[in-house]
Amino acid sequence: MTQPLDLQAVSAHYGTTKVLEDLSLSVQAGELVSLLGASGCGKTTTLRLIAGFLTPTTGSIQLGGRDLTRLPTHKRDIGLVFQNYALFPHLSVLDNVAFGLKQRGMTPAERRKRAMAMLERVGLAPLADRAPGALSGGQKQRVALARALVIEPPLLMFDEPLSNLDAKLRVDMRVEIRQLQRSNGTTSVYVTHDQEEAFSISDRVAIMNAGRLMQFDRPEVLYRRPANTFVARFVGFENILPFKVIARDGDMVTAETAGMTLRLSQAVYGAIPDTFLLATRPDGLVVSTDPTAEGLPAQLGLRTYLGRAYQYQCETAAGHLIANGSLTTPLEAGTNVKLVPMPEQCTILASEGGR
Repeated sequence: MTQPLDLQAVSAHYGTTKVLEDLSLSVQAGELVSLLGASGCGKTTTLRLIAGFLTPTTGSIQLGGRDLTRLPTHKRDIGLVFQNYALFPHLSVLDNVAFGLKQRGMTPAERRKRAMAMLERVGLAPLADRAPGALSGGQKQRVALARALVIEPPLLMFDEPLSNLDAKLRVDMRVEIRQLQRSNGTTSVYVTHDQEEAFSISDRVAIMNAGRLMQFDRPEVLYRRPANTFVARFVGFENILPFKVIARDGDMVTAETAGMTLRLSQAVYGAIPDTFLLATRPDGLVVSTDPTAEGLPAQLGLRTYLGRAYQYQCETAAGHLIANGSLTTPLEAGTNVKLVPMPEQCTILASEGGR
């Protein structure tokens, strides 16, 4: 039966080093949540705490109302899918999948039936008698997934499960994992450093940094409305400019940065405070040669071909910016342009956010 997972004020210290600090996180029953961040952010430590490989310094971990905080790993009944597959080389594919069922005292006939049914679901039934050494990386990962799912755990955990696979296979496998997780309805925690992977597979994503939770929300919200500058930069808002409002006229706001002014609509951007940060992606700045365009004056530097656009390094009075321009009219270095913000690719941040 699928169950909710709840972490309350969990901290983990290695000696005097704080690896995780006051982390609270609730995963709904049947939800897939990814822990996303760079190496050292605390995501793997969080997984190890939930699994019981580590004990928190403070805080509690509950699964379906059952306190796991001090419970040994083998009593937590959690399904685990590892980066390195962790298959038993001396056992066949079928016996690897059936291993957890054997540990639970199931009869040989019943565990064979259930293991074969799960191998059918992951498309590996014809390979049931093979040894793991005769499988490809993608096939090994399917076996590991089948082994974790067949025990019908209340919680399924993934530790960078696709990092050893090539790019195309990673895409294929994340679709398979998501389909299996949804059909089973198993509450799942997925650890990855890959933003695209996390966003494509998750109901919600927890972005972590230095042992703290920076933002926890649906991928669409994280991508369009980051809560602070750390998350903004993490999800691709490479340009972040400080502005000060100098005039208000109904919904329209006139704001200034480094002597340049910009008019913004609160109907489009939402409420704009007196001081704020305008964050944009490179796609969020239209490169315009129209001198009357309402944007930031800039001089173009290095031009890079991206396939879908030309990317320009731009110098402005407010500092260095990056903007993507049209493929139809490549512009030379030294050209004076206006960088016009596109609201759907921009967001407003509080001046103190994430600094």
